[in-house]
Amino acid sequence: MNLADLYRFLPLLERRLSEDYRAARAGAPPPARPFVDTTREFTLRGGKRLRAVLVLGGYFLSTGRSPRPALPAAVALEHFQSWMLIHDDIIDHSEVRRGGPTVHRAMARAHAAAGGEGSSDSYGEGIAITLGDLEEPATVGALLSASAPAASRLAAIAEYARMTRLTAYGQLLDIRNGSLPPSRVRERDVLEVHRLKSAVYTVVSPLRIGSVLGGTSPARLDDLERFGTDIGIAFQLRDDVLGAGFDAEDAGKSANDLVEGKRTLLVVRAWTRGSTADRARLDRVLGNPRASGGDVERAREVIRATGSLDYSEGKIRSLTQRALATVERSRTIPARGKPLLREVADRLVHRRA
Repeated sequence: MNLADLYRFLPLLERRLSEDYRAARAGAPPPARPFVDTTREFTLRGGKRLRAVLVLGGYFLSTGRSPRPALPAAVALEHFQSWMLIHDDIIDHSEVRRGGPTVHRAMARAHAAAGGEGSSDSYGEGIAITLGDLEEPATVGALLSASAPAASRLAAIAEYARMTRLTAYGQLLDIRNGSLPPSRVRERDVLEVHRLKSAVYTVVSPLRIGSVLGGTSPARLDDLERFGTDIGIAFQLRDDVLGAGFDAEDAGKSANDLVEGKRTLLVVRAWTRGSTADRARLDRVLGNPRASGGDVERAREVIRATGSLDYSEGKIRSLTQRALATVERSRTIPARGKPLLREVADRLVHRRA
């Protein structure tokens, strides 16, 4: 079974998601139902469904059978993803997500259009935080409905709890890093955020949740942890490269990460290795949404000239190689699962969007 085979389950996944929101709407107090509709639209708006697919992959890896019994757990990861995105967009003051308005901005606009009292922005953020919170019971409920023995479902819930905790730690450290001058953020600080905030909930925990639902050994979970951590960090480093506008023509990305002031490895490395003039060019752009296109391009040139872009590319390669070596050496990952994990690594690291 390869990724294409797993993606064939997406219509069933979308149907289960719709059913979840239909049930949530029916069980909500009538005045709250339009808010449930908002979250439903946001979740069904799009997305790659990568985490859901990896849950299915983890189940297949452990059982060799159709991952259909793990579909509710795959649905759970999409509820979790919506929860994280809704809150993350508030923290980042984002306006757009998945081709439409972020939830807090949509709610603020609805408040303003209705002539509501008080601050529309505060209203929008308050409603969005609460709608994000409502995705947590949806996540737990979906995990509990997976077709697996009670002990396996309990193990999946335990992994979900670990995933939630580690992701929150990563978010805390990311916010902390953003409050520091670039000179005080180190490579290890950036990579720790990537491990906690990206690798765990993008790769490690989805694979482990699917695997424990299928019945697995602690040793196999350890190997999946090692693989998922390395490839998940590489995935986020690739996202940072795209988010800084490199390969922008192909990816459709801009240099948003620079003007948002994100403390990526690209920025931290360039700041450390650059001259005083280089740091001044970076400083004109970091956290400055009004930075001109010329200033942004000069900051990108600093990243190139200091070797920071090449360094990140090298880090991506070395992490990918180590992840693949973990797969090849593993005696716990069955032969049927190794081609799938190699394909996952290739898809995550060699993407252009």
